[in-house]
Amino acid sequence: MNNKVYIFDTTLRDGEQAPGASLNELEKLEIAFQLEKLGVDIIEAGFPISSKGDFSAVKLVATSLKRAKVCGLARAIKKDIDAAASALRTAASARIHVFLATSKIHMKYKLKKAEEEILRLAVQAVKYAKRKCSDVEFSPEDASRTDKSFLYKIVEAVIDAGATTVNIPDTVGYIEPEEFGLLIHDIFNNVFNINKAVISVHCHNDLGLAVSNSLSAVKNGARQVECTINGIGERAGNASMEEIVMAINTRQDIFKNLKTNIDTKSITKVSRIVSKLTGFPVAPNKAIVGANAFRHESGIHQDGVLKERSTYEIIRPEDVGFKEEGLVLGKHSGRHAFKERLKALSIKLSEKDLERAFTMFKQLADKKKTVYDDDLIAIVDEQIRRIQNRWQLVSFKITSGTGLLPQSEVRLRYKNKETTKVSSGDGPVDACCKAIDKITGKKSKLLEYKLGAVTSGKDALGEVNVRVKINKDIIMGRGTSTDIIEASIKAYLNAINKSFRA
Repeated sequence: MNNKVYIFDTTLRDGEQAPGASLNELEKLEIAFQLEKLGVDIIEAGFPISSKGDFSAVKLVATSLKRAKVCGLARAIKKDIDAAASALRTAASARIHVFLATSKIHMKYKLKKAEEEILRLAVQAVKYAKRKCSDVEFSPEDASRTDKSFLYKIVEAVIDAGATTVNIPDTVGYIEPEEFGLLIHDIFNNVFNINKAVISVHCHNDLGLAVSNSLSAVKNGARQVECTINGIGERAGNASMEEIVMAINTRQDIFKNLKTNIDTKSITKVSRIVSKLTGFPVAPNKAIVGANAFRHESGIHQDGVLKERSTYEIIRPEDVGFKEEGLVLGKHSGRHAFKERLKALSIKLSEKDLERAFTMFKQLADKKKTVYDDDLIAIVDEQIRRIQNRWQLVSFKITSGTGLLPQSEVRLRYKNKETTKVSSGDGPVDACCKAIDKITGKKSKLLEYKLGAVTSGKDALGEVNVRVKINKDIIMGRGTSTDIIEASIKAYLNAINKSFRA
C-alpha cells in the first residue's frame, strides 16, 4: 500500500464556510500561495457555482498556482460540474470534486430520492465530470450514517465510472474513531475495485473527534485526509491539518513509514496568516500552533525541560516553526531590507502593492521603535483588504472624558467623494460605529469586540476583531493600529465593507 498520505486542504472552501470567515479573492490567493509552499497536495479553492465571487476566486487560484492540484466542488448536477470545469480550465493540475448525499435521513428528507436513483445520479455525474477533467473525486455525503451495503455499492459504482478518489465524509461529526476505522477497513474488504482509487476521509469536529477519526481511517488504509488550517470550518470545524501531520510524524511507531509532503517548519507561520485573514484567533491551548503549546509554567515541568526537553515536549518547537518573533526592521530600514524580509515571510506583492505596504511600514516605524514579523503581516493584511474596500477611513476625531458624553466625527471616502458625520455613543468606539452607520447607510449590531496586542511593548500594534450582525449575516472584521480607537474603526469598517460583498 502507498506510504504517502495526501493532504487535501479545504480551508478556502469548507473553512471559509465558518460563519464570519468570508475571504476576498486576494486573501484566498494569499492563503493558496502559503498552502502550496507548505506542501499541500490538493487545495480545494471553493464551490464555483455558489456565487460569482467564488467562481472568480477558484479561477484566480487555478491560474496562479504551479505545483499544487486545485480542486473545485460541485453537486452531482451538470451546471455545477460545468462551472467547476470552467473555473479550473487554466489550472496546471485540476480536480473536480462531486458530492451527493447517501444516508437514509438525507435521501428521505433532503433529496426525496430512493437508493436506485441516487446510485444512477452519482454514476452519471462522475462520468460527466470525467469528460471535463481526468481527475474526479466523489463524496457520498453523510457516509458515516449511510447503510454499509449501499455505501459499498455506490463506492464501487463511482470507481467504475471513473472516480480516481472516493471520499468517505463524516459530515456531521457523528462517528467515533474505532467505528470509523472499522468502516474504512470494511470498505477495503467489500469493494472489489477499491485498488483503482485513493480512499479519502473528511471529518467534522462536532464531538471533538475529527482528528482522531481521520487518524483511525489512515491506520485502516485511507491515503488522503481532508482538513483545514487551525481546524476552521462549519459548526465546530474540520479536522486540523497541523494536528494530523504532526501526529503522523511524531508517532512513527504507530504510523509506520507513512509520510506527508508538508514542510512542518512552516506550519506556525501559515496558521497565523490564516488566523489574521479570517479574523479567527487561535486558542492559546490549541495543539501544535497555540501560544501555550510549548510554554511551561509548572516548576516541575520547567525543571524537567531545562534538564532534557523531551521530558515534557514530544515535538520540538522549531520543527513546526514555533518561535518568538525577533526584531525585524526599524525606521531607518530601506526598501531592499523591507522586501527581503517579506520574501523571508513568503509574502508576494506586486511592485505597486509593495510600495504602498512600504509607505505603511514607514508610518508604523515612526510610531514605534521596533517592527516585528507580525507587524509586517498585519501591514500586508491591511493593504490586501484596503484594495477591496468600498469605504476608506480618511480621519476621525474623538471628544471624551469624565462627565462628558463621547462624541465622534468620522470622515470616510467612497470613490472620490468624502463624507463626514458626527455622532455620540456610550463610549468613543460606539460613537464612531454610529457615525460610520450614518455614512454607509448600514443598520448593524456589534455582537463581539476583542482587543489584543499584535506584538509586545508599550508601543505595540493593537489588533481589534469584531463580529457584526448586518441583516441576517454575521460578519467578522479586523483592524490594526498603534491607536486602539483607530484599530476599532478599521475593524468595524472592514466588516461593513465585507457586507457589501456578501
